[in-house]
Amino acid sequence: MLPTIEPFTLPEGKVTSQVLSAGQVGVAFAGLSALRQVDLQVRAGQVVGLIGPNGAGKTTMVNVLTGFQKPSSGTVSLGGRVLNRLPAHVFRQLGIARTFQAGRLFKGLTVLENLVVTSTALGQPLGVSRVQAKALLEQMKIAHLASQLAGGLPYTDERRVAIARALMERPHFVLLDEPAAGMSDHEASDLARLIRAMAAERGCGVLLIEHNVRMVLETCTHIVVLDSGAVIASGNPEAIRHSEVVRHAYMGTTAELPEQTEAALG
Repeated sequence: MLPTIEPFTLPEGKVTSQVLSAGQVGVAFAGLSALRQVDLQVRAGQVVGLIGPNGAGKTTMVNVLTGFQKPSSGTVSLGGRVLNRLPAHVFRQLGIARTFQAGRLFKGLTVLENLVVTSTALGQPLGVSRVQAKALLEQMKIAHLASQLAGGLPYTDERRVAIARALMERPHFVLLDEPAAGMSDHEASDLARLIRAMAAERGCGVLLIEHNVRMVLETCTHIVVLDSGAVIASGNPEAIRHSEVVRHAYMGTTAELPEQTEAALG
């Protein structure tokens, strides 16, 4: 049974726009293009997938959309307000949260403390932060982990805690970088249900970056495909599933695809 999640309300003082946008974003490192003229939009209540083969530029795109990487060209905007020059912590204050591929939990703190420190850093009193953190762990069915040190968590639990931490202070947008890595099919299905609930019940816009193509096709309403830093396809899951361009981006032919990806696109 999927836990009930309270309806989303944007805290006072934050941008009230319903769209996080990248317009013609480019990123170059020492003259090499990591991203080239990428357009991408995520709306409140929408789950957008971002997929592509290794080295396509997916994590770089997440870094740009959360202020960890400044674009070399193009714009990142929230409700028409250009965010390019803002540091990452201001993106978070504006309601744009993320997870990382490596988890990046504070390993010397407990699970509960990992959530609380996020909220207090965003200006909430300690008591309020603790109440919110306990409620969120309950909603995500990981309250039993509250007193455990984050450094001792199994990999899949670490992923769930990272998502819970990102959800502190009710962000407007959450960008999930490989959240299902290392999970079984059953665990990935549970995570997919949680992600859909984040969008439907919290009103949160979600960008899902994931190598599990099947999960993306089953979870997202719109999907953007990157290859070599450029958008090669975008559309609904059926369009992506049957795109020959997407097939060739994943190692050339159906016969060469990893089994899971072949089944998803087959």
